[in-house]
Amino acid sequence: MPFDYSLDFKTIDFRLSPELYRVGKGEQGVLLVEPYKSEILPHWRFKTPEIARQSSEKIYEMFLNYLEQDDFVGADMARKFLQMGYTRARRYANHKSGKKYQKNPQKESSQKAQKEARKDILPYEVDPIKAESAAIFKEKWTLAKTNEKYLQLLAKWPKD
Repeated sequence: MPFDYSLDFKTIDFRLSPELYRVGKGEQGVLLVEPYKSEILPHWRFKTPEIARQSSEKIYEMFLNYLEQDDFVGADMARKFLQMGYTRARRYANHKSGKKYQKNPQKESSQKAQKEARKDILPYEVDPIKAESAAIFKEKWTLAKTNEKYLQLLAKWPKD
């Protein structure tokens, strides 16, 4: 089932109400689902490979701890933070400013305008330091998304 953005995220504690959580696609909801966002976000960094290594190891450790507690929501949120570490570091590896497009497609008023804005990609400025940070996060993200217990819990999670 798609991530449900209609929920009142300011009042829901997903540890107490895990049944409200939907996995969604990719990183959906990563900065909304509490208390996990507040637990994981302070550890999420990728400025240098050393910082990325410390960050990804800490978040992966949290992922494993959530799994140990059979806390699927926590594990999935940690997985999303690892994925976001990879995607954001990769974005900065390709574009020094962190901006991929000339104009923000999400701010366009129509789907046609959004599609056009996505064609206007800024030039690549390769940053090997951020690329290494991305690779570090990708390794941990891959370990998380292929973890046997995580996959078992994911298979049981409601899809409707």
